[in-house]
Amino acid sequence: MTPAGHLVHGMGQALEAPTWPAITIGEATAVLARFPAAGPPTGLHWHSPRPFSAAALVRTGTGTVLLKRHHHMLRSIAGLAEEHAFIAHLAAAGLSVPKVLATADGATAIAIDAWRYEAHRQAPGADLYRDRLSWTPFFSHAQAHAAGVALARLHLAAAGVAAPARRAQPLVASLTILPARDPLAAAEAYVAARPALAAFLTTRPWRAQLAALFATLGDGLPAVLADQPPLWTHNDWHPSNLLWTDDGSVRTVIDFGLADRTCAVHDIATAIERSAIRWLDLPQGDDIADPAAALALLAGYASRVPLAAADIAAIVRLLPLVHLEFALSEIDYFTAVVADPAAAALTWDGYAIGHAVWFRSAAGQALLRRIGEAKP
Repeated sequence: MTPAGHLVHGMGQALEAPTWPAITIGEATAVLARFPAAGPPTGLHWHSPRPFSAAALVRTGTGTVLLKRHHHMLRSIAGLAEEHAFIAHLAAAGLSVPKVLATADGATAIAIDAWRYEAHRQAPGADLYRDRLSWTPFFSHAQAHAAGVALARLHLAAAGVAAPARRAQPLVASLTILPARDPLAAAEAYVAARPALAAFLTTRPWRAQLAALFATLGDGLPAVLADQPPLWTHNDWHPSNLLWTDDGSVRTVIDFGLADRTCAVHDIATAIERSAIRWLDLPQGDDIADPAAALALLAGYASRVPLAAADIAAIVRLLPLVHLEFALSEIDYFTAVVADPAAAALTWDGYAIGHAVWFRSAAGQALLRRIGEAKP
């Protein structure tokens, strides 16, 4: 039974009824019995407001466990194994990440009926942003700086991951369109591989819309990205995916659901797009950017991993379109998994196209200029 009053993040600033039923204590007991290290549940004390899956913190005899449930059309056992392998590599390299629990036979995810489950030991650090929306800015520029430091540390820890890019699945921030010599052809291939997304776009002039964006915002971008070394990256670097220490530094990085093989500047641009632009305020006007937050994040990153002038230039070139492939993946979720055409339309018009168009505004151009003036 869904807890009374349990709501999740919607497409705007209002909370909404959840798509996926909340995890119950009976369900948690049955699932965690398959994970011996978890211990028997004694109660639930938080249900996540994030909308694309169900998650809860479960008190057990050995501590607190984060139990997550995904629909099988969103994540397969193999898809979760991709994430867990990346987390394991980062942990071995010394990064603080969630400890993924395993079954008696060593599996880190299980299938029960239409659901796929994973369980993590509760990670250390203060979850200061856990109930806030994904595009919430950092509380301070000092935290943006600390987040940049932590992102650089993650990239250092990710070096050496040899796994290929993830298999096609909804809600993964891949990078196949923008680096292609012909981005429009790559977008057509991306769409064709996802029948529900393709069906949704048939009534829209999407090729012309993307061609216009590539011409005005992406000219020369494939050549820029061709010079960037591939790297497994987080791809969802926003405040609520970071846990914090009392002194304001990042203690633990969480939520690797969007992770994939991209490149460092893609992750940095995504971090700026997620946290330095108040997208939810866009209906009230174009003045929504915080250039100082973007510069603080870059400065924090550069304090651990130097950024060359070419890297800064690549971030500037990439930022207006860095969201595009994930926006298409999100539409694939809304069409193939949950059949929500209204949310799909809002994602296309307001997110995929609307966010890119904002970068052609005076405020968007001003943000790009400020970032371009950052000192390597």
